[in-house]
Amino acid sequence: MNLESALRYSHTLLDQVVQPGDTVIDATVGNGNDTIYLASAVGKSGHVYGFDVQSAGLEATKTQLLLTGLLNQTTLIHDGHEHLSNHLPEDTQITAAIFNLGYLPGSDKSVITHAKTTISAVEQCLKILQRGGLVILVSYYGHPGGKDELNHLQTFLTKLPQKEFQVLNYQFMNQQNDPPILFAIQKR
Repeated sequence: MNLESALRYSHTLLDQVVQPGDTVIDATVGNGNDTIYLASAVGKSGHVYGFDVQSAGLEATKTQLLLTGLLNQTTLIHDGHEHLSNHLPEDTQITAAIFNLGYLPGSDKSVITHAKTTISAVEQCLKILQRGGLVILVSYYGHPGGKDELNHLQTFLTKLPQKEFQVLNYQFMNQQNDPPILFAIQKR
């Protein structure tokens, strides 16, 4: 057995809760890997809402969804995740949401996620999260501004009420170059 990377472990956790027919959120579409994974997991009867501020990532993701036959169960939204509740149908309940925090690899490294907008989006997700559902955050923080977001996020997560949520922290501690940290919030 090998321990999984933060990204792989995020999918292992999601595999335990996401079922066909579910509604889920990819709060940071980026290159679309999580969007495609989620669209496959929810199947034709489920739905994925994907958010990103960069149109190039959304267009590339749309192409991949089209090629894999997963476009119909996906809505891609060109907006920041802090506005997600503006784009969801009324009374939406989600089983899961995933965030990859940092910047889009291979793109403008000055376009990054920020603590204020990330925490706002997480709060919105927690309000519509079903019991037993997960909000996953993978923090890539080794860039300018990344440690600030991580510090604010950790403070926010440690203050979530224990009676309502469980929060997991998963990270390799002996790796160089700021290894990513996975946070998983489960609604009790």
